[in-house]
Amino acid sequence: MGHDAPARRLQALGMFASALAGRATAVAELRPGEPPWTDGQTIYVDAAAPGRAPLEAVAVQASMIAAGSLDPGVVRPLVRHPRMARRYLAVEGHRALVATEDLLPRALASLGDREIASRSDSPAASLRIAKARARIDGPPAEFGVICAARVLAARRAAEQQDRANPGHVPRGRAAKEPAELADGQTDDYDDPDLFTSPVGGGGFIGKWLKKMLSSQRKKSRSSGGGPPGADTPTHRTNSGIRGSHAVSSLASAPSEGINDEQVNGFADGVRYPEWDAARKGYRRAWCTVREVEPTIKAQATPEIEAAIGVRRPLSRLGMGLHRRHRQPQGDDIDIDAAVEARVEVRAGSVPDEAVYLDSLRRRRDLSVLLLLDVSGSAAEAGTLGRTVHQQQRAAVANLTVALHDLGDRVALYAYYSQGRQAVSMIPVKRFDDHLDSRVMRRLNSLEPGAYSRLGAAIRHGSAVLEARGGTARRLLVVLSDGLAYDHGYERAYGAADARRALIEARRRGTGCVCLTIGAGTDVQSLRRVFGSTAHATIARPDQLAGVIGPLFRSALRSAEVRRRPRAHAGGR
Repeated sequence: MGHDAPARRLQALGMFASALAGRATAVAELRPGEPPWTDGQTIYVDAAAPGRAPLEAVAVQASMIAAGSLDPGVVRPLVRHPRMARRYLAVEGHRALVATEDLLPRALASLGDREIASRSDSPAASLRIAKARARIDGPPAEFGVICAARVLAARRAAEQQDRANPGHVPRGRAAKEPAELADGQTDDYDDPDLFTSPVGGGGFIGKWLKKMLSSQRKKSRSSGGGPPGADTPTHRTNSGIRGSHAVSSLASAPSEGINDEQVNGFADGVRYPEWDAARKGYRRAWCTVREVEPTIKAQATPEIEAAIGVRRPLSRLGMGLHRRHRQPQGDDIDIDAAVEARVEVRAGSVPDEAVYLDSLRRRRDLSVLLLLDVSGSAAEAGTLGRTVHQQQRAAVANLTVALHDLGDRVALYAYYSQGRQAVSMIPVKRFDDHLDSRVMRRLNSLEPGAYSRLGAAIRHGSAVLEARGGTARRLLVVLSDGLAYDHGYERAYGAADARRALIEARRRGTGCVCLTIGAGTDVQSLRRVFGSTAHATIARPDQLAGVIGPLFRSALRSAEVRRRPRAHAGGR
């Protein structure tokens, strides 16, 4: 148990760092007394330091990653110039903190000095100030140090790994076609969303703060019990799958609008645009999607393993929630109140016990479309001696049953493709279909094959959800190994189109979640395809309950914020 606490604290800090930096960022332990630093991918802190010191150190370093403070062109002149590096940090650290203050809890937002930050408007400007002779006070201790040589070494190692691992091309078809974009390049519109709190009480930070407050609560509470703790984290590592680390980004991004074609005549095919990242524009009416009626095998038994376990973290989704802050009891941690209470404890004052969020629950109002990848790559071996398809099929069965039992409107579609004119969508369960043994036989009759034109499938799923979901809140859930690949849809081209299709859906007010279950796709490849959409990769279907609640909740909250301007404007 004693060894688990530091690991949990590092994981908590890792989630906070990833959300603030806008990309997967690990946090590792330093020897006591060493100053915090980062190489741009991992932040090194003394997690055992007292008070808020570890959290403050992570806030500074992650803000600098997010603000571009460690870009090679800026860091390179700092190599072998420690004095200049300190001067740069003394200015740029404040600029980065002020730039990201909207993402910080209230108690941490004061770390950045606005007066100092106002001297610079970019990393390059901070570097010019550092090179000049003007007097600059040294950076605060929580700012740590800049290890310029290590930042550049980590960047070179990452670039070498990207060149060695192109991603997206199924095994056996390795890199025969040239990429249209450099691996890892994202389009200009996939920016992090500032609407979703990166340190919401539903994750590790909430649990960590609750643990920190537990000692003073034991002294002051006369009765046992109390409100339930925060949910399981959405940023996790699963050792059961080779090279896979779950990445969940709780952010959204803006986009161009998508085709507004009415959702009619699906059987005859619907045309959708496709994003050409190299030309920075759409290919209009480029892909044809047809709905193909499913076939049923004579021998097909349902694979429902843990629907009850999945149902519990989904039980609050889709309800209109009125959130009340600073409550003495509740179902979540109020981060600002909890941090302030901790500060009061450290200062020797009596803390306020009202550190929870309480939610008044109303009726469910949610439609969910589950989109299952049944392309050929899903037939490859996964974890637990089963194929990726078998594991994702079991997971989608559990999700379908759990959401249906909770009263949500649920549809389940599978997809595969054979070129841009032959994208097939299989309606395993339409929104108005009854959930019965026939639906489960359809699901278990699916066999993987062909390719994955993921962007077209996402656009069609989103269109069906908007036209037939019938609720104000909508959620699109994509279960895929993340290999977007088809004829003329290879590598970076396919990844950019899939990423853009998710952005389009989110811009139109649909929450999106992407799940990879039992596959060995590496983290960077998944990020290229899913972008900043909430996504996670897990080793086994039975781990789904641990990540699904926070992911779904975050996607729905972000989508709700995006719908508000349209509602105020009277709709489109």
